Amino acid sequence: MRATVDRPGLDSQGRSPLIRRVRKGDLSKVRDVIEQAFGDFFERQVGTRPRQVFGGAQYVHHRWLMEPWGCFVAEESDGKIVGAAIAVMWGTLGLVGPIAVLTNHQNQDIGQQLLLASQEFFDENKATLQGVATYPYSPKHLVLYQKFGYKPKGLVAIMTRHLDRRENNAAAPKNPKPGLTVRRYSSLEEARKKPAMLKLRRITNHIWRGMDVGKEVEIVDGLALGDTLLLEKGRELIGFAVVHVPPNSEAPHGAVYIKFLAIDARHRKPEHLHALLSGVEDLAANAQLGQVVAPVYTYYWTAYQTLFERGYHVDFTMVRMKRGKQEDYEDGSDLVLDDWR
Repeated sequence: MRATVDRPGLDSQGRSPLIRRVRKGDLSKVRDVIEQAFGDFFERQVGTRPRQVFGGAQYVHHRWLMEPWGCFVAEESDGKIVGAAIAVMWGTLGLVGPIAVLTNHQNQDIGQQLLLASQEFFDENKATLQGVATYPYSPKHLVLYQKFGYKPKGLVAIMTRHLDRRENNAAAPKNPKPGLTVRRYSSLEEARKKPAMLKLRRITNHIWRGMDVGKEVEIVDGLALGDTLLLEKGRELIGFAVVHVPPNSEAPHGAVYIKFLAIDARHRKPEHLHALLSGVEDLAANAQLGQVVAPVYTYYWTAYQTLFERGYHVDFTMVRMKRGKQEDYEDGSDLVLDDWR
């Protein structure tokens, strides 16, 4: 597959970049391209360049290991990588991003060709819904995804809580209710991990038919990127949270990051979300990290309100865009925190 270029900006031989899948030797270059492109973008938005793009969060190495067939680059004839796209499958849900093209190679349809490759990957894996989170204030990003049938649906609030302020929030329970326990997935014997994974899939299947974040759990466990917390009542799984810890994960420096959290639909009580968040905050405190980052799609109104009650505040917002036959599936009372970045 070759990118279509319809204006100046070809390589030195006048040829358009090749779109191909990422190889192991590309990983550091892909990271550099993404950070350089988004560093330029943020500098244009605010007038100063961030010292660390994404606050030090990493998006390349572990995602490639988790989903190597969903990672693509745009490569010039001399081997220079000028663009990259990363896509993953959560069962039947396909998520794309980040997509990045070096600034002096933009406006040449390279981003569209990278997104086209990602869409073909989703088609190969029979995704029933595709999604992305992007910047609501960036017309370029919105138009790119709209060209491929993605529709803006609602805001995602990236919320944070500083743990040194926990004592100021007396309303938030600091310990699980009697009978509730928080267990780490990493502490399970290998023979118990498979049955636990089946319980996780039952919870996510209720959110969207066929949704499965098992690969997220496995990559966190296998690479020690953090842990998955299991909220249990006796032998019953009430909910779980996939949590990243720096430095080699999607967590920014000095913080833990909730990649995905869900409470079983049969136990949709704010007290259960409080209990699981308490476990996440304890994990952060034990790791001597002073902040928790929690993304929430604002359509999940109960979850959004619960974070406010617990002392979280909005750092910034993104817009969730969807493509598929059934674009709206969320139940506003579901207790879910998920980040499609």
